Amino acid sequence: MPITFRKSFRILPGVRVNLNRRSFSVTFGHRNGPKRTYSSSGRTTTSHDLPGPFGYRSTRTRRR
Repeated sequence: MPITFRKSFRILPGVRVNLNRRSFSVTFGHRNGPKRTYSSSGRTTTSHDLPGPFGYRSTRTRRR
């Protein structure tokens, strides 16, 4: 069983810093609204929860 690490800190209302073993990310947005996440690995994710069991997520990666 691999060992994992993930920690999240709320630094301001609507701003969260996430740490894991390989990278860190910053998330902007509230629980019930749209969220935008920027990762140090170059990934940008936009997500929004929709009514019921539905949701929307779009991910883009930075070209090298």
